[in-house]
Amino acid sequence: MRSHVHLTTQDLTRGYEAGPVVDGISLTVSAGQRLGIIGENGRGKTTLLRLLSEDLVPDQGTVTRHGSLSLVRQEMPFHEGETVGDLLSEALRESRQALSELDSAAEPFDEQRYSEALAHAENIEAWDAERRADIALKALDADHDRATELARLSVGQRYRVRLACLLAERADVLLLDEPTNHLDAGALAFLTERLQQHHGVVVLVSHDRTLLDEVCTQLLDLDPAPDGEVHLHGGGYRAFKEAKRAERQRWEQRFAQEAAEHDELAEKVESAQSRLRDGWRPPKGTGKHQRTTRAANKMRNVARRLEELDGQRVDAPPPPLRFTPPELEASGDLLHATPLAVPGRLELTEPISLSAGEKLLVTGPNGAGKSTLLTVLAGRVEPASGTVHHAGRVALLAQESAFENEDATAAQLCPRAGELGLLGGKDLTRPVGRLSTGQRRRLELAILLSGSPHVLLLDEPTNHLSIALVDELTEALHRTRAAVAVATHDRQMRTDFASWRSVTLDSPSRSNETSVASEAGPLLSTGRCAR
Repeated sequence: MRSHVHLTTQDLTRGYEAGPVVDGISLTVSAGQRLGIIGENGRGKTTLLRLLSEDLVPDQGTVTRHGSLSLVRQEMPFHEGETVGDLLSEALRESRQALSELDSAAEPFDEQRYSEALAHAENIEAWDAERRADIALKALDADHDRATELARLSVGQRYRVRLACLLAERADVLLLDEPTNHLDAGALAFLTERLQQHHGVVVLVSHDRTLLDEVCTQLLDLDPAPDGEVHLHGGGYRAFKEAKRAERQRWEQRFAQEAAEHDELAEKVESAQSRLRDGWRPPKGTGKHQRTTRAANKMRNVARRLEELDGQRVDAPPPPLRFTPPELEASGDLLHATPLAVPGRLELTEPISLSAGEKLLVTGPNGAGKSTLLTVLAGRVEPASGTVHHAGRVALLAQESAFENEDATAAQLCPRAGELGLLGGKDLTRPVGRLSTGQRRRLELAILLSGSPHVLLLDEPTNHLSIALVDELTEALHRTRAAVAVATHDRQMRTDFASWRSVTLDSPSRSNETSVASEAGPLLSTGRCAR
C-alpha cells in the first residue's frame, strides 16, 4: 500500500554566490498528489528538485521522505561504455532482488521471511516489472538493442530511455525535470496517462501547459509574491494564470496607493516641521498654548502614521523580464529546398520554399527526421541528394545549448541580452557555466536574434524555457517579418500555430536522431552576438 508515501520539507533553503535560490520552503506532498513547480528561468526549480531528491544538501531546513524515489534530470549524465541494458538493469534491480529473495525464502521454506518477501514483491509489483519496462520503452520510442552504448544515442534518445526506466521502476516518489522534452505526441499521451494513474507522489517541473493542466493537482509558484512567500495553487495552469494576473494587478494597485499615501504624509510632516523651524507662533490671545500643543501633536500623529505605513508597505512588484524581440526585416524569397535525402535520417519528398513572413510547422513522430531537416535547411548537414538555396541570413536554434567558453559572461557573449529582455541583473555578469539550463537557453536565443536573421529555424524552441517566455515567443513568431520554420511537440504551441503551413515527415527510423546534435550543433550559440 502506498497510502503512507509522502514528501515533506521544512524551511528548506539553498543559495549560491548571488543569494538564496530556494528560500524557506515548507510543504507536504502526499500519496495521490501531483505537484507542478513553475516559475521564471533561474528561480530555483531544478535546485528544489535536487534538494527533494537529496542530491543537494540544503543550507538550512530538512527534507523527509517516506517511500522509494526516482529522479529524471533535464540532462542525463552517463559513463563511458554504459549501455541501454545497464540503465534497464539498474531500473529493474529492486524487482529482481525481491523475486530472488522470495525464491530464497521458499527453499528451504522460512515462513516469516517468505511472508515479508511476498509482501514486498506484491507492493512493488515485481512480477510485472519486465513487462512494464518493455511497454514503456516501446511507447517512448526507446526500445534500442540492450547492448547499444548510450554515447551512440542522441540527447533525446538517452532521455527517453531513462524516462522509460523510471516508469518501469514504479518508485513511490517520482521527481521529473522537464519530462516532456524530446517526447512526441504518442509518448506524451503515454506519460500523461502513467502520471495520472500513479498512486504515490509526483513532483514535476515543466513548461508544458497542457501537461500541467491534465496532470497536476497543485502548482507551486516560485515567482515573487506580495508577501515574499511562495504559494501553492489548486487546479491547473489556466486557472493559475488568471489568478496570477489578478494578483499582480492587485499588488501593483496596492503599491501605487501606498506610495501615494506615503508621499502625502511625508509632505505634511515636512510642511509642519518647516513651520516649526520658522518659529511659527499663533496670534496673541486666549488658548495660544493649546494651539501650539495641538500643532506639535498633529505633526507627531502624522509622523507616527507615516512610520506605521512604512512598516507595512508591500515591496515594489519586481519588473518581470519582458521579451522584446527585435524587428527582423526581410523581403522576397529567402529559402528554397528541393526534395532532400539523408540516408537513414531524412526523406523529404516535396520541395520547401519560405518567403518573408511565411511560417512553417514541421511535424512527425520521434525519429522522422525533423531535427535533421532543420540542420540541412540551415546548411549544417550536407544532404546525400537535393539542394538548399539561401537568399538571406539563416539561424538555427538547436534542441540543446552548447557554449565553447563556459567562463565568459552572458554580457560578453551577447551585449543585447538585457535589451531583449531575455536575461537581466546579475545573470548578465555571471559566467555561462553558472547559469541554469533555462538561462543558457535564453542566452542562446538572444545570440540568435541579435544576428538579425532573415530565416529562423527553431528546433523544439520551448525546451527549458519558462512558460511566460514561451507565451511571449509564440506571439513574437506570429508577428515577425522573418520567415520561420518550427519543429515542436509542445501541444499548446502546435495548437497556437495550427493556421501555419505544415509539413509532416513520415517513415520514422530509430537511428534518425542518432548523432544529429554532435554533427550539426547549434549555429550561433558558441559565438558572440551582434551589437
